[in-house]
Amino acid sequence: MSTVSPNAIVPTNDDFSDERIVRFNPSCNLQTVRDSRGGIFTWVPPEPIMEFNMLIFHPNKIRGNHYHGEFVEYFMVVEGFGVMVSRDKEGKEVFFHLSKGQCLRVPIGIPHAFYAIEYTTAMAFLTKRWDDCNPPIVFEHIINSSNDSTAYPIANSDNK
Repeated sequence: MSTVSPNAIVPTNDDFSDERIVRFNPSCNLQTVRDSRGGIFTWVPPEPIMEFNMLIFHPNKIRGNHYHGEFVEYFMVVEGFGVMVSRDKEGKEVFFHLSKGQCLRVPIGIPHAFYAIEYTTAMAFLTKRWDDCNPPIVFEHIINSSNDSTAYPIANSDNK
């Protein structure tokens, strides 16, 4: 099983950058919480969303080890939890622990991989249609696991 380095950098700045992954926080009309019915949380990305995909992860499995050359990806966990891993410009690991309701903005060209700690469902919101990209993903090794196979064709629209 792959582990995240104890020396990994954990980003804390929530401003957007095209050079790194950042946590994308929602707004909330607190009246929707105070009225005892639950709450409404709203994410408004600066780019238009052109496609969204539901991703299912089995425990201890990895999806990713790639970057996108033509679109920004918003990655939101809707059930479960895991770790999104990337690397900074110096090659040091950067990670985000993600659980239900947390969202990341992954800029164009930034390598990333998600490691599911438990059964996880996530939504990926893309700023360009997957099938309009050539290729939609480019393989880049970020993390590996002895019990996972991440080999897949990278230029096939059936492999998201």
